[in-house]
Amino acid sequence: MRVNHKLQLAAGMAALCPGAGLPVAAPAPEAGSDLLGVSASQLPGEIAPRHDGAPAAAPDPAVFAADDPRFIWAAQAKAQCGIALGFLKSGHKDPVSVGKCDDAWRRMQAQPVPLAATPLSAPPPPSAACGEQIAGIVFFDFDVDVPPASADQTLDAVAQNAAACGWQHLVVTGHTDRAGSDAYNNALSVRRATNVAGLLAAKGVASGKLEVSGHGESEPRVPTVDGERNPQNRRVEITVK
Repeated sequence: MRVNHKLQLAAGMAALCPGAGLPVAAPAPEAGSDLLGVSASQLPGEIAPRHDGAPAAAPDPAVFAADDPRFIWAAQAKAQCGIALGFLKSGHKDPVSVGKCDDAWRRMQAQPVPLAATPLSAPPPPSAACGEQIAGIVFFDFDVDVPPASADQTLDAVAQNAAACGWQHLVVTGHTDRAGSDAYNNALSVRRATNVAGLLAAKGVASGKLEVSGHGESEPRVPTVDGERNPQNRRVEITVK
């Protein structure tokens, strides 16, 4: 059954790290436990009901709820009471397991304090990027039309801002440096822009909102002499229209 598997897992964790991270459902008892005053011959009659009753309580929907600490204490009670019974079978009264058994049993039966409802927060303010004309820039290696892996963060931001800002039209424009012929660079710039637009569409930007163009080497970001390679000019600019 699902309940038993969950109890076994919680009980195992409790046995390995008793008390670690357990939510407090009731104040801890004073030092010691009432069971510590019970004789070893009478203890099995007191501990056995706790050991058997702990898993029996877990199927209760109110206890089984993931946010109810009583389920955790039920698992702790089963584990510690089982340890105490094991010691008693060998004629030894273990005060540690007896005390923890009784403590977890009491906590399991305590009603948790309901959490106050969290008030609804105001909607987040519009992104600061909404007023920017250039939504993002992706730079390329020499003579390469595939965006580098480092561009993924930029494209994620553009896609998120497109949704948050309600952008309806993005112009994706490819550029090259001045190394190579005009015809070659014009084609290369279009391929770069097309690949960037494809990635934006894959990230949720509707393809109907994307306009692709290529300007080759005609609009350098950094002016250079003809034939010079410059990484700042090998780029795709994404602008809001």
